[in-house]
Amino acid sequence: MSRHPSMPASAALTLTPIAVTRSCFKDKFGVPRQPGLTRHAWADLVIQPPFDREDAFRGLEDCSHIWLTFQFHAAVRAEWRPTIRPPRLGGNKKVGVFASRSPFRPNSLGLSVVRNEGLRREKGQLILRIREHDLIEGTPILDIKPYLPFADALPDAHLAWAAEPPTTRISVEFTETAEAQLKAIDEKQCPDFRSLIEDVVAYDPRPSFRRGRDEQRIYGAHLYGYNVRFQFDDIAVTVLTVTLLD
Repeated sequence: MSRHPSMPASAALTLTPIAVTRSCFKDKFGVPRQPGLTRHAWADLVIQPPFDREDAFRGLEDCSHIWLTFQFHAAVRAEWRPTIRPPRLGGNKKVGVFASRSPFRPNSLGLSVVRNEGLRREKGQLILRIREHDLIEGTPILDIKPYLPFADALPDAHLAWAAEPPTTRISVEFTETAEAQLKAIDEKQCPDFRSLIEDVVAYDPRPSFRRGRDEQRIYGAHLYGYNVRFQFDDIAVTVLTVTLLD
């Protein structure tokens, strides 16, 4: 629905979630800043009634990738701000919110391209499995569209302050304790778990202002049903333990 220029900004739109996300990422810390950076991140989109009909997804099996429109439900704020500090600029320079992909937006809407892994029925629910995503547990999905390579991939597009993808990955090490704990985890319940952990910590999920200042601090990311604890030093990040969440 488009809004007439005279319509007040406070006018509300009602959106009904198509699906709810069951994600390997249980909270915001550790989630990749863009989809595709974490190749081993899996999620299930549980399609909600009345949209849980196979015919509504007919032809989706031909799509390798899909667009998801969703709500940053864990980043909703009562007030919006016109500027933000992108991590790619070190958290020191401001840009306009509409020149960024910050989750803190007036309508809290996000847009991601993810890999389509197919539909299935499970205990009566229609589920769409995805990979290479950046969605946390419970994320409401508002729309699903096919990704069209000929239209959506624009090789001459550019953004000056984020011209290149992040390529620098920190070396990741695992303690003997963490290695033993990972071996005891069911691969079916937590697919590619070791690789997921490597992807999450190798890109350094810490806020920019903390990098290089707190090498003794131990961080924790909640992946699947586990608390992954890790610590940085000058040259690497060490995964200390992988334990069940309380």
